[in-house]
Amino acid sequence: MKQFISVKDVTDPNELALKAMEIKKDPYSNASLGEQKVLGLIFFNSSLRTRMSTTRAAYNLGMKVMTLNVSSDSWQLETEDGAVMNQGNAEHIKEAIPVMSSYCDVLGVRSFPSLIDKEKDYQETLINSFVHLSNCPIINLESATLHPLQSLADLMTIQEGKVKTNPKVVLTWAPHIKPLPQSVANSFAEWMNAAKIDLTITHPKGMELSPEFSGQARIITDQEAALVGADFVYVKNWSSFQDYGKVKKDPKWMMTREKLEITNDAKLMHCLPVRRNVVISDDAMDSNHSIINELAENRLYAAQAVLTEILKNL
Repeated sequence: MKQFISVKDVTDPNELALKAMEIKKDPYSNASLGEQKVLGLIFFNSSLRTRMSTTRAAYNLGMKVMTLNVSSDSWQLETEDGAVMNQGNAEHIKEAIPVMSSYCDVLGVRSFPSLIDKEKDYQETLINSFVHLSNCPIINLESATLHPLQSLADLMTIQEGKVKTNPKVVLTWAPHIKPLPQSVANSFAEWMNAAKIDLTITHPKGMELSPEFSGQARIITDQEAALVGADFVYVKNWSSFQDYGKVKKDPKWMMTREKLEITNDAKLMHCLPVRRNVVISDDAMDSNHSIINELAENRLYAAQAVLTEILKNL
């Protein structure tokens, strides 16, 4: 693996998930693989699990880590080609990215979409600039449209917890107080399709994902009908793709313990952070259905699996 931008960089998603499961059994099995190597983590946005899990994954492999919070730690970066830089941004990414990559052996980059300009967001200008201008491999820590590290952990968690060969997985939209990116939902659907998982996506009308990512998944706008027989329920809010960036508020779509009773004793998943009693009710979050904390722990092993594959090719 030379980079990790999306599932398209992975030969076999299920095989990579199995490698992450093996790493979980012995996290220090390759403790010297990253010796004298430096991972640079570049954050344009806030992070908890991504920051901590990727840092720990690097430590488990013997790497050193440098972290840069662009909003507070560096010159503000200009991303537009041909920009006349007579306003706030002091440095262009055309200079910043090659410099960053000269100090590091691998760069991880996290940024969010504007949720204003769909065409610009879906062009993935920032992450693609890192790919094109960097002299070292790039790991997507979440971009405008995708969150592949989260999706690898999702797939790993499903592979760990499944009790039948082809479980029914349901991705359900949930309400939220503000517009959120489509990145987690896009990426989840893309990885489930690539891994040939039986995927159903349920959401209110008007909250469809881009067909590029939903692919061959069944789309149902009746949440309860979609939940029947589900083995895994993945709850996530996303803003509208069609009416770009707009938020829909429909409290009837909150996930509850009562709704989980419709399922096949489904395991409840969410990427976190979650707004309790808005996205998921307390009685569902705190029930035996929930494997949300286990999923968060698996972020570490997913990151370590990706770093391991990249380090092997340096």
